[in-house]
Amino acid sequence: IGWHHSALCSADGVVIGRKGAYRGIHYSHTPFFVIDTAFYLKPKVALDTKWTYYCLLTYDINGMDSGSAIPSTSRDEFYKLPVRIPGLGEQHKIAEMLGALDDRITLLRETNATLEAIAQALFKSWFVDFDPVRVKAEGLEPQSMDAPTAALFPDSFEESERGSVPKGWCVGTVADLATFQNGYAFKSKDWVGSGHPVVKIGDVKPGIIDLAGCSFVAAESTIGLERFRLNRGDLLVGMTGYVGETGLVPTVKPSAYLNQRVGRFSTSSGLADLGFVYCLVRIPAFKIFAEAQSHGSAQANVSGAALIAYPSVIPSKDVLDQFNGVLASVLEAVLSNHEQAQTLTHLRDTLLPRLISGQLRLPEAQAWVAEVG
Repeated sequence: IGWHHSALCSADGVVIGRKGAYRGIHYSHTPFFVIDTAFYLKPKVALDTKWTYYCLLTYDINGMDSGSAIPSTSRDEFYKLPVRIPGLGEQHKIAEMLGALDDRITLLRETNATLEAIAQALFKSWFVDFDPVRVKAEGLEPQSMDAPTAALFPDSFEESERGSVPKGWCVGTVADLATFQNGYAFKSKDWVGSGHPVVKIGDVKPGIIDLAGCSFVAAESTIGLERFRLNRGDLLVGMTGYVGETGLVPTVKPSAYLNQRVGRFSTSSGLADLGFVYCLVRIPAFKIFAEAQSHGSAQANVSGAALIAYPSVIPSKDVLDQFNGVLASVLEAVLSNHEQAQTLTHLRDTLLPRLISGQLRLPEAQAWVAEVG
């Protein structure tokens, strides 16, 4: 929540939230200061700090409720937790293995954040600021692209209802580039404990659809609903609550389905020509537009017709195809990185409790990691 001029703990350490709804375990790589809503560990015996962090992740800290008005974990209850402590050497190896998985997961997520930033920067340069056109209008050649790509851009502007736009480009809407589909209204009796995932509005997270806490329907409930089946690379948008939030669908097995109040933007060739539309609906202006078009006193709602009417300057086909070609590889990399991170997360979550409990020995765990690569 802030900063202090000196550290309460002068090394790396483990912090345990003790009060509030979001208690949990946190590992700090650097010295830190903890206020009175959290504990931090001071080992009495030789312990690998990172191993201790992973060990505590296997406990339900949020389930240790003292019964006060604000959910809290008492120190006395925390002290009662039984702990199996292997030798220090084994602690180091377990922490090293799990830490390496976490580092790979973090790197993949950071890479995706970078790819998203690159895509949006390119979109802004070409289609918001019109940098290549402005440079050519000054009699110069754009330095940030090759000559064939630069040749696709005009060298002057013309007036339109949205002000000056590159010559030969037009003003349109998302509807000129994509179609829109509403989700299916599954009934309460359709929900089951496992089966086909159904993407609801709460699953539409920025960038990538989050299927971790989704609901399910049985296979028989999807009969005749093929047009609501989701495919890898589909672009979804929330229409209720956090309206205008958008994300791509990763690989899902078994197939996922589209629920009501979640919409799908579709282009004719999937990822191959989705790049422009993806960037267009991922910019802050689209979300602001969606919120402005929404209605409802208790919860914001927006229609598909309103979302697909979002205005945009539309470039020439040559420029559009060039941009979509560049973005196709970017979006493919984003999806692949996310899917790899999910695989590694599942592996880490499978290994962690078994390693900590001693159910799985290190050589066996190392073999599992080697299989994933």
